[in-house]
Amino acid sequence: MTATTRPVPAAAPDGTAAGTLPSTGAGGTAVGPDRAADAGARRRWWRRRGAAVTGCSVLLAVGVAGHGLLPRLPGRLSSLAETLLPWSALVVPVLVAAALLRRARVAAAVALVVPAAAWLAVFGGVLADKTSPGGDLTLVSHNVNQANPDPEGTVRSLLAAGADVLALEELSPATAPAYEQALAEAYPYHFYQGTVGLWSVHPLRDARAVPIMPWTRAMRATVDAPGGRLAVYVAHLPSVRVGPAGFTAGARDEALGLLAAEVRAEPVRRVVVMGDLNGSTDDRALRPLTDRLVSAQALAGAGFGFTWPARLPAVRIDQILLGGVRAASAWTLPATASDHLPVAARIHLSPDPAP
Repeated sequence: MTATTRPVPAAAPDGTAAGTLPSTGAGGTAVGPDRAADAGARRRWWRRRGAAVTGCSVLLAVGVAGHGLLPRLPGRLSSLAETLLPWSALVVPVLVAAALLRRARVAAAVALVVPAAAWLAVFGGVLADKTSPGGDLTLVSHNVNQANPDPEGTVRSLLAAGADVLALEELSPATAPAYEQALAEAYPYHFYQGTVGLWSVHPLRDARAVPIMPWTRAMRATVDAPGGRLAVYVAHLPSVRVGPAGFTAGARDEALGLLAAEVRAEPVRRVVVMGDLNGSTDDRALRPLTDRLVSAQALAGAGFGFTWPARLPAVRIDQILLGGVRAASAWTLPATASDHLPVAARIHLSPDPAP
């Protein structure tokens, strides 16, 4: 037998066998071991992005459903997030699209179902029409905008609403007399001071300014309605801004605390707070009021009833809050020349107990 030998490849300078050929990728391009490993890592990273979408979906659902239990964020950003909370639904299609782009079908299903279920649990009842017929008094509140170019048109729109009690905010020394004159025939009783005023078809008494700021931006009066006494507060809380320091709502929150203290000390059982509160009832900063009073829109409205800005309403910062009375219906009125929409509510008055 003749012994045969196989040639042994010579070693290359880098230590690899000279006869070893690199693997090739698509189109014959050589792919070395390191490059192939990098490509595999990238594919695994791309697939893991489905887990990231799932995590974001769960966090969004928790944030929506339990927003009131979450800790306060620096710069009052919690208040800002809660003010915009209804718009969190817009994040859902973004998460679903991100999951589908990564071919993560399970993550897409989670992104669609979990946050949507949390959103509907919180806001589903808001979307339902809860209005009912009847009621004893119609309340209307409107920030008329001190720079309103058409106060006459605004008055005509407000008169068409047929309010029994009308609250106006953002009056000025130049415009208040004009509103007073235009509303005099329909409303024989009125009181205004500073930037706020109240007009009523029923007698007013004990009307006074409420000190929540250095200048008058809140007032209180008792309406002697046929169904009993009603304490009405009209307020225009300070504006809020979003800036480098966060959500600058400190002045609003301080004024809100003073207003809430007045409401807590109110001797009349039936209480209404109307006005531009520069905050949503979802905002935890409004709890000094919303822990005691309920939103007419939430109880008897249909939808969110956004009021600002008037051309494309995105938030409801104009409120009618009730205590000791029940709302039959609540709605927003057509736009005027103001940058806010007017808000209205029809309420039931039960017999007033003996003082």
